[in-house]
Order: sequence, then structure tokens, then C-alpha cells
Amino acid sequence: MHEPSTLPVMVIDDEPHLRITANQTLELAGYTPHCFESAEQALEALTPHFPGVIVSDIRMPGMDGMALLRTLHERDPTLPVILITGHGDISTAVEAMRAGAWDFLEKPFAGDQLLDVVRRGIEKRQLSLENHRLKAELEAQQAALGPRLVGRTDVVSRLAAMIQRISQVEADVLLFGETGTGKDLVARAIHERSARRNHPFMAINCGAVPENTIESELFGHEKGAFTGAVERRIGKFEHANGGTVFLDEIESMPQALQVKLLRVLQERSIERLGANDVIPLDIRVIAATKVDLKAAAENGHFREDLYYRLNVVTLPLPALRERREDIPLLFQHFAVVAANRSGLEAPPLDSHAVATLLAHDWPGNVRELRNLAERYVLLGAAFDYRLDGLLEGENADTPASSLPHQVELFEKSLISQSLSRHHGRVTTVCEHLGIPRKTLYDKLKKHGLRAEDYRHSSEP
Repeated sequence: MHEPSTLPVMVIDDEPHLRITANQTLELAGYTPHCFESAEQALEALTPHFPGVIVSDIRMPGMDGMALLRTLHERDPTLPVILITGHGDISTAVEAMRAGAWDFLEKPFAGDQLLDVVRRGIEKRQLSLENHRLKAELEAQQAALGPRLVGRTDVVSRLAAMIQRISQVEADVLLFGETGTGKDLVARAIHERSARRNHPFMAINCGAVPENTIESELFGHEKGAFTGAVERRIGKFEHANGGTVFLDEIESMPQALQVKLLRVLQERSIERLGANDVIPLDIRVIAATKVDLKAAAENGHFREDLYYRLNVVTLPLPALRERREDIPLLFQHFAVVAANRSGLEAPPLDSHAVATLLAHDWPGNVRELRNLAERYVLLGAAFDYRLDGLLEGENADTPASSLPHQVELFEKSLISQSLSRHHGRVTTVCEHLGIPRKTLYDKLKKHGLRAEDYRHSSEP
């Protein structure tokens, strides 16, 4: 949240004494007032994404407050407009609220009344602008080629570079990472960035398909191949011809089927069950596992020859605890996605929420974080749940990192968020964080952050 000193308040009234009084009250409270005697003057001075609020009298010569309200809402429906009504003019106040005014003040009003309604309007405005920024980032992601990784840590930057490089070659890929680290997203990202993007992407969870049907699912069958095969079935591999097959939880594949998979990988062809015809395949195979396949092969739980055939390019995926600085950004990203889907607003993170996120160890990784963000949007607004309340009881015995380490992560996260919010503008970041310029530069150097990295793009 911005400090009051950085936030403007427009005051529009044709009475000079009211403008003078409001100007003094707002200045003493730390705001930056801009006073106008007419709505036309204020509209001419108003800039897009104005970060403050509008306080306007209703009854004025020329454009009155109600006409101003309608004009402002056409430009930006989320801009809080506070209208000033005459004493006892209840019907006008009701009409103003129905027309979309944020609030109203009845003449004569005390200075603390003005400050209270401005403060609440500012909070609402900052929430709306933050949601607008996050939604713009989300739309940019959706417009980009394939899924994008959200994060600024070195480990995510390296992963993104590897994905881009791997997508340009035709080698099969083995993804290795804990449950919930985003193996499906990475597989889709590789496919969408490759020359195969206009062909099918077939995802198969080897641990979810019953063992007695998985061979038919993968390779298909002819009519009468077995009891119940009443018609020909095209398998996943054949259906994906020209595209990509993603085999998730490859460690769960029955060993008898591993032999056939090895043959597919070597010969790039299949035979449907009950058929003798060989069907050539032009596919890329991306396999994913949460276990050490080499150790599984040495223990006899996975075929060693298949492991070495899959292990052409292995891409390890980091656990969330290995990229803690990305947690607040990821949480806000998932909250915006959930808010867009549900029509609700995604509340920005305060310092308590950030500390709660950083202290948790996230055994469920990104999937757990996404689920928490969705619950926070859906339940937090309706029932005033806090993040620590939603996390209570989840993995309570999981050890968190040491206090000094959490403090370091918290500081780096707050600085990174401020740089992102203010597009790398150092002066504004210093004002927002309340620290001298030299202190900020010292902390940027300490945490390996660069302001220029935040000036041109909101994500890596």
C-alpha cells in the first residue's frame, strides 16, 4: 500500500472556502490535494489510472457532480468518487449512491469525516489498481506462446531457459520433481513452444489408468481383440501422431508394458492389440516422475534399459521451498486467476500474509499454494478468513526455515513486490518502503535484485 504522501486527492467545489479548508485538512494528513472550481477543469487534469480519489460537490455551475460521476464511471468504473450533498438532501445522496458513488459527505462536515471517507476510498482504489495490474499480467501470459512460469528467482530463470532450449530440439524428455511442482505445466510449455504446437498434446497419468486397460489406452485395439472390444479403438499414441505424448507418473507403469514402451521409443511405431499392421509414429515423448528412476531401476522396480532410453534429456523441477522469494508473486497470480473465474476481487497481500506464506514449508508445492489462493479468494472475502487460519492444521509439524532466513526472505520479497508494483522506479520504491535511496541500493545488492529488471516486463 502506498504511503498517504504519495497519493493525490482531487477536490472539486465552486466554493473557495471549502476548497481551502479541504486542502489544509488533506495536506496535514499527508495527502497531496489538487483543488478545482469546476468539473471540467478536473476532467482535463485527470490522468489514466489516477491512484487517488475524487471528492466533488454535487451542485455546481456547468457540469454538476452527478454528470461528473457518470463521466468518470465511463472512463474507469473502479475510481472512487465521493460526492458532497447539501444538508438534509437525503434523496440526492440516495441517488448518488445508486449511480455508483463510493460514498457521500453531508454539508457541513468535519475534517475527520473527510479523512475517514478518503482513507477508505484510497484503500479501495489501491486494491482495484493492484488487481488491474495483476490481471494485465495474466492476460499477457495468456497471449504469450504456451504456459509461462511465474517467478523471478534464478532457479526459475534457469528452468525457463532450459524449457525454451529443449522445445527447439526433438529429443524425448524426462521431468523429475516432487508432487505439485508443475510437471504438467512444464510439459505443456515444451509442447507449445515446439514445432509440434499445432498437433495434439496427449496427457496420460500412468498411475491413474487401470492396469488391465492401460495397454489399450496407449496403443488401441481392433474389434474382437479381447472380451468387450466391440469396436476398433485408436490409442493415445496414435491419436497424438505429429504431436506430444506426456506420460505422467511413469514409475507407476506396469513392467510388462515398459517393454512395449521401450520398443515404441526405439522404433517409433505401434501395433494395435489384435492387429498385425505396424503404424509409424511421429511423436515426442515427455515422461515425468516423482521418484529417482535410476534408484528404482537398480532396485528392480523399473526397467533399466527404459530408464536409459528416457534419460536423454532430464529436467529437474525445483520444489517451492527452493524458490521461496517467488511465493508471494505466485500466490497473487493464482488469486487473480481465481478472482477472474469467480467474479470476485483478489485482495493484495499485506505484510502479515507475506510472512505467513514464507513461513510455511509447502510440502504440496505449487499445487498446494494454488489451492490456498483459491480458498482465500472464495472464502476469505465472504467469511473474513486470514491466510494463517486457512493454513492452520495443514502440515503443522512441517519444520520451517530458521528465523533469520525467514526475515531475509521477507525483506527480499517486500522489495521485489514494490519494484514490480512501481515498475522499477527507485524514488517511488524508496517512498513506498520508507527507506533512504542508499539503503535501498545496499539491499538490492545484498539480495541480488536489479531495478532495471522490473522496468520493461512484469514477469521473466
